[in-house]
Amino acid sequence: MNKKISKPPIDLPSGFIDRKEKELVIRDFLIRQIKEVMTKYGFEFLETPSFEYTESLGKFLPDKDRPSEGVFSFEDGKKWLSLRYDLTAPLARFSAKNFDSLPRPFKRYQVGTVWRNEKPGPGRFREFLQFDADYVGTNNLLADSELCVLISEILLKCGLTEKEFNIKISNRKLSKGLLEDLDIVDQDQQGISLRAIDKLDRVGLDGIKDLLDKGRKDKSGDFTDGANLEASKIEKIINFLNCKGIEDLKKISQNKIYNEGIAELENICEYFKLFDFKSFKIDPTVVRGLEYYTGPIFEAELTFKVKNDKGLDIEFGSIGGGGRYDDLVKRFKNQDCPATGISIGLDRLLYALSQKDIFSFKQKSPVLICVLDENYNDYYFKILNLLRSNNINAEIYTGSSGFKAQLKYADKRNCKYAILCGEDEVAKELITLKNLEIGSKISEEIESREDWTQAKDAQKTIPLTNLIEEIKK
Repeated sequence: MNKKISKPPIDLPSGFIDRKEKELVIRDFLIRQIKEVMTKYGFEFLETPSFEYTESLGKFLPDKDRPSEGVFSFEDGKKWLSLRYDLTAPLARFSAKNFDSLPRPFKRYQVGTVWRNEKPGPGRFREFLQFDADYVGTNNLLADSELCVLISEILLKCGLTEKEFNIKISNRKLSKGLLEDLDIVDQDQQGISLRAIDKLDRVGLDGIKDLLDKGRKDKSGDFTDGANLEASKIEKIINFLNCKGIEDLKKISQNKIYNEGIAELENICEYFKLFDFKSFKIDPTVVRGLEYYTGPIFEAELTFKVKNDKGLDIEFGSIGGGGRYDDLVKRFKNQDCPATGISIGLDRLLYALSQKDIFSFKQKSPVLICVLDENYNDYYFKILNLLRSNNINAEIYTGSSGFKAQLKYADKRNCKYAILCGEDEVAKELITLKNLEIGSKISEEIESREDWTQAKDAQKTIPLTNLIEEIKK
């Protein structure tokens, strides 16, 4: 009996995606815009490795205690290694390692891939490209303010208008002080409450009420345990979330930590006036899911709708944000090192921008030199070298198929031109040039070179010396 051979799957794991040239070219454009802004603001480029010791990354994701929750990890000898879930935790490790040699504040930016073992959604992947900018070694709120101005300038430079995004700001001390005021001291209840608030854009106020109470079942049937808070405490938190500005927030609590958060927000707003920056709003619903934030926090929110994979209009929400994390470096080195930073999910931003139709993309397909006879390879390579030396994309057909297949290949590559050279052209230093913008229809009808020659407007034969001028017309 023949043993059945199982074939590997061709599908990708959920939350991962193949990216083709158009998307990658646009993404490279976004990265160039970001780097220009970062250089203008005086930030230094840094790169850290994809893997870190799990202990170094810390367990700040809104998930369970095991290394496999929220991150992709494996055991290496006696230590756990994890793919980085963000670029901030590795920066903290780098800053601690190089503490004495770095200027303070140390201003760094980084672009890199991160991985999260979380439930994917529209524009939300398990592997994604992230941009970060951080100040390490300063408690001056000018740094936090400038990061908000910076992220706004980046979004404008990437093609958005001021009406298409908002920078929402809040302070972790508000939620911390409020929970303290409500006598919510249990760590699990605190964590669940903060994560619930952070999901407002996805679940709405009713969903948050469920998560602060017994729990919530989503559309897929997954159930998330709630914080089991009393009704009066849930009502106070909802009132807090409904506040529209600093004056409203002042009415909620007189807790000391809470009032520190109010004062820091007022300080940041004063800096915004100096920057003449107006694209922001105070929003207490901003919490940020990562648990290492200690003070001001901010999010960049898109104000226009996008279509999901099913073609339905959805509120896209945040494409980035950040905040102050004054204790993260201190984990490694018992010395105060306040810090603040922002992150932009470039793949999420690209997902939204791609629906705005603001990018013009023209694929730079090559000029294809067809191989009619390998005896003429010297001439084909002469043409190839001429084209490439004039910065024109070109290639000699490297397959082993005949003439018709070569034309189909050129059509699939979206080649504008194909070059044909047989005995006559080689003998007279000529080339036959075909414009293939109508090539899809023609290639289906052509069986031989004679058919090609007889096609109306299919080609022109010109001296090789005129080739560059002809192509650049």
